Amino acid sequence: MKRAAGTPLIAVVKDDAYGHGAERVAHALFGIADAFAVSTVDEGAALRLAGVREDILVLTPPLCEEEAIRIAYYDLIASISSFYVLKRALAAVRAEKLALRAHLVVNTGMNRYGFLPEKLAEVLKKTDGMRVEGVYSHLYLPSSEACLCEQKELFERAVCAVKEIYPYAVSHLAATGGVLAGIRADMARAGISLYGYLPDGFENTLGVKPALKVYATVAQNGRTTGRGFGYGVNKEQAEKAHTLRYGYGDGFFRGGKLCMDASVEAGAAKAGRRKLVFKDASAYARLHGTTEYEALVNVTKRAEKRYDG
Repeated sequence: MKRAAGTPLIAVVKDDAYGHGAERVAHALFGIADAFAVSTVDEGAALRLAGVREDILVLTPPLCEEEAIRIAYYDLIASISSFYVLKRALAAVRAEKLALRAHLVVNTGMNRYGFLPEKLAEVLKKTDGMRVEGVYSHLYLPSSEACLCEQKELFERAVCAVKEIYPYAVSHLAATGGVLAGIRADMARAGISLYGYLPDGFENTLGVKPALKVYATVAQNGRTTGRGFGYGVNKEQAEKAHTLRYGYGDGFFRGGKLCMDASVEAGAAKAGRRKLVFKDASAYARLHGTTEYEALVNVTKRAEKRYDG
């Protein structure tokens, strides 16, 4: 991202790179991304097994001792976000004599994960046996200047507290929205922008293009009988229809007409050919009252992925 030029990049490839295929995306970003972020330990392990050698941050805190051990074993970086997580993670790796790399998570206003900034002094007294390599937070509503200023101030205080004990710890606050809002730290996390979309409030501020299209195969073609179009209605009384092999079982929203594994469309189409059924997550999200994020991870649920280049 040009607006973060010169700042090391954490490429967010969680949830199978928003449905685009995490391993392929990570390899495509070799030499561009300095680190990657995933949602779960399983996702991080899969990248390691696929040959990804860069740092990998697991954004979901370890929820049990086994997850902490696996994070250490695969040389991933844990997100430590609460005293509960801190205690369980430390107990697990100490018992197994493993070194746990970690970034501390600070709650600056989203109230999802993270320590309150005023608790950091207490937290830092309990981190012996853990390699604290970073501190981060996630912005709530970065398009709001008032919200942004408040969260930035809280985060800067937290960073100062962490770096007083761990001077080489890296800080990162800005995901795509934060970068576009001008937030700077030691690193930047790019997520949705990697795949050709921008968060609410930042539309048309950066020239990105959607990276993904979904095609479905025409499974049947012929004349109609009766009133149905799958679970929809043949309102136009079309005499010909074709069936596409995709449905809500593939992650598409039903919209009142989709079958679980099929969709009936008006008109003739050659059986066996592929037809474009999804190309713009923004338009699809508006139609179904959701977000690009949800649309992308859903419609690629059972897709066979093919890549250009």
